[in-house]
Amino acid sequence: MIFKETNLFAKKSIAGLLQEATDTNTPSLERTLGLFALISLGIGSIIGAGIFAITGQVAANHTGPAIVLSFIFAAIGCACVGLCYAEFASLIPVAGSAYT
Repeated sequence: MIFKETNLFAKKSIAGLLQEATDTNTPSLERTLGLFALISLGIGSIIGAGIFAITGQVAANHTGPAIVLSFIFAAIGCACVGLCYAEFASLIPVAGSAYT
């Protein structure tokens, strides 16, 4: 079997992405999520349900009162990552995020 040579690490330019987004011949995605839905989705993805089930047991048996500080530090780190994605999304306002 002969494989066609492709460049797996090819990158599209920002101008090319914006041109594809404004092209009327290609199907496009509509932005339907609001601010509350996006915040809820982000919090649900970060926290999950398992954190509420196990954290209390672990904190009671194996940690001290500094567990609160570790949650604060983790929240600050997550906020920094969220701000990076927000800046990236405003820089390239097309559907697909980091995957296009």
